[in-house]
Amino acid sequence: MSRPSRLETLPTPALVLDTERLDRNLQRLAARTAMLGVALRPHMKTAKSIDVARRAFPGEPGPITVSTLAEADYFAGYGFHDLTYAVGIAPHTAERAMRLRKDGVDIKLLLDTVEQAVFVGEAGRAAGVTPSAFIEIDCDSHRGGLLAHDPKLLEVAAALRANGVAIAGVLTHAGESYALDTPEALEAAAENERAVAVDAAERLRAAGFACPIVSIGSTPTAHFAKSMDGVTEMRAGVYMFFDLVMHGVGVCSTDDLALSVLSTVIGAKPEKGWIMIDAGWMALSRDRGTAAQRVDQGYGLVCDLDGRVYRDLVVAAASQEHGTLAIRSGSLEPLPDLPVGAKVRILPNHACATGSQHERYHVVSGSEGMVTAEWPRIRGW
Repeated sequence: MSRPSRLETLPTPALVLDTERLDRNLQRLAARTAMLGVALRPHMKTAKSIDVARRAFPGEPGPITVSTLAEADYFAGYGFHDLTYAVGIAPHTAERAMRLRKDGVDIKLLLDTVEQAVFVGEAGRAAGVTPSAFIEIDCDSHRGGLLAHDPKLLEVAAALRANGVAIAGVLTHAGESYALDTPEALEAAAENERAVAVDAAERLRAAGFACPIVSIGSTPTAHFAKSMDGVTEMRAGVYMFFDLVMHGVGVCSTDDLALSVLSTVIGAKPEKGWIMIDAGWMALSRDRGTAAQRVDQGYGLVCDLDGRVYRDLVVAAASQEHGTLAIRSGSLEPLPDLPVGAKVRILPNHACATGSQHERYHVVSGSEGMVTAEWPRIRGW
């Protein structure tokens, strides 16, 4: 954008990013991982933005995690050459990743089967490069990966060696930590994540396989881990922005949420206790991640233009381009007086999902109300 503008003048819906909160969140986890003695490999799946990446690495590009090869191509083009592609590999993605590796990008893949080891090796030979891959470890039955005690762990390692694929190490993700909400439970999940990953690494080493990297990570466990003994790096992504799910887990306060969607009031039905806005699920996403938590935030929590939360006012319903604001069920708070044309900001349930609905960030700092920049986001796969 050519010159700064006021937040209230933006066409809506618009994605707003508060850099004051972003920087505070970045510094918080960077300091924590430094204290624990592990490298931080931020996951860029939430931000999908070179401008955000440069806030995380103000000096020079550092190690990052990506969730799509579109992200890998994009960040590599800006000098980020130490990448972990933390999604299980398929034949076509292996071939595409090897083209990046041939161009000098140290992209490490993720797999948990002998079949994947075979076709990754084939892709590497076809490209004339040596692939590098993590073996995914299942620490909490959340998704993919092998149990640390599974005999297949050594079978996959042997297949990697036989097919000319370097073993980068082991990688796990404590995804079930998102369902927790007490410090004790989160600390236990973090310790379990660490112990399982280290156990798998030690089993590989005892069998004669190299395991240089022990990579763990989720935003909740990253903030509640007490020990990183045996771990070399931590991955996390949504910590940059935080969201209402992370607030419900107990990792952050609403004052830490850096992302919001600016919306305009377009109508009301006071007899029903409704206020209508121009942000539906196309702007907010359909994510209802807080519905399973102690406090259901609907499709998002409503703030004024300065980011101050209206008590118990949520986006209670969403259709494609309409959102319905209402007071949370059971609350005695009055419906605020928001006339047609008034602007509100919606704090999202899931920052990754809400961000994916938009092409750019409108950048502000704190409650100043000035939009000082527009930062594009990468999309696609």
